[in-house]
Formats: sequence, C-alpha cells, structure tokens
Amino acid sequence: MQGQNQQQAYDRGTTIFSPDGRLYQVEYAREAVERGSTSLGVRTEEGVVLVAEQQVRSPLMEGSSIEKLHKVDDHIAVGSAGHVADARQLVDFAREQAQVERLRYGEPIGVETLAGALTDHIQEYTQTGGARPFGVALLVAGIEDGEPRLFETDPSGTATGWSASAVGADRDAILDDLETNYRPDADLDGGIQIALQALASVGDAFEPSEVAISTIDTETEQYRTLDHDEIEAHLDEIEFEADDE
Repeated sequence: MQGQNQQQAYDRGTTIFSPDGRLYQVEYAREAVERGSTSLGVRTEEGVVLVAEQQVRSPLMEGSSIEKLHKVDDHIAVGSAGHVADARQLVDFAREQAQVERLRYGEPIGVETLAGALTDHIQEYTQTGGARPFGVALLVAGIEDGEPRLFETDPSGTATGWSASAVGADRDAILDDLETNYRPDADLDGGIQIALQALASVGDAFEPSEVAISTIDTETEQYRTLDHDEIEAHLDEIEFEADDE
C-alpha cells in the first residue's frame, strides 16, 4: 500500500522524477497517443506521403470536419495521433514558426529545424509546473534542399528521423509491415500503396471517407491533398493486389 501511495504522489507531479527515473505523466501521454487513430508517413524518391485514418463515429458526423493531416507551409505538413486539441495547438505553433522564419530570413523553414522547434516546445511542458505534457505525437514531413524529410515527435520532446513511420494505434504492427515492404526507390504512388497496405494489415477494409492522403513532391515542393476519387482508386489497387495473392 505504501508503494502505491508513493506512485500516486509522483503521478500528481508532472515535473517530478520517480525514484526509478520515470516521469509518469509523460508515460500517460504516450498512452493517449497509442489510443489515437493512426497516421503514417513514407519517404520516397519523389517526395513524402502522409496517410491518416479518419474514424467517423456516427453517420451524422461530417467526415470533412475530422482533420488529421495539416498543412504547415507550402512544403511542410504534419500528421497527428492522440488528443486532437493538443495537435491543433502544436500545429498552430508550427505555422507561427514557419511564418517567423519567412519574415525574419526571407526563406522557408527547414523540416529538421521545425521538428526541433516543435520538440523544444513540447519538452518545456514536461518540466513546467501547473502544465501537463502534450498527449499527441506528430509526423513532420516535407522537402528540404530538394530532399524529402520525415521526422517523428513524441510527448517527451524527442525528434527522430525516419524513412517510414507510424504514430497512434497498432504502431508496432504497422512498423513491422513497413520494415518488410518499404522500398526507398518507390515513387509517390508507390509510397501511397506502401502506406495503405501497412494500414490495411492491421484492420478490415475501409472506405475512401475513412482515410486521408496528402503528398509533398520534390519537384514542386507543394503540399497536395488527394480527393475522394483518387483515394478510391488507390484503395481499389490495394484490394486488387490482395485478390492476386
């Protein structure tokens, strides 16, 4: 009982380490991320692909109001998993950083620079009294110096670079699929197929309205969202390949 009371004491302190070096509030924030719907990122030779699962909980809900992929600048986008409100706050912060960079230096912000600024901001909330960590993980994707880049952030304030990654529910299973099927020489369409196959590997078939897909290609360095018909065509291709196996 004494040990349980001791753990509860550390639970209440967002900035206090437990005797075994743990920050319980950060661990709980990671649990919130794992309960969120999945977002994936895949880096290809032609650009970066972001795919997000959109859970429409009721036929009365407007699917367009569910936003999991966010444009930060023309050349950078963010996918999220976890608390939607926390994601919105971090996306707003990222957009402000991108605007400041353009106004101050007259050039677009680097993807790695933005990921670093985001994680610095996130980390502050793990050591500030009266605040809690952000219960969200982000995939920061974009083009930097003509090269596609992909970074993942977590509630502790850590940024790591990836060729392909996922945040949210079933992350480990999806990463296993990506490790098997990822091809660094894939084009954008190939990257979309890799991401959709990984998402389909952990669940049943889904409708075009239940997934969002965005790309940023190296040629134009412009963020683009695929429409319903394009998503449906890619899903049909996934089903076709599954039937052939």
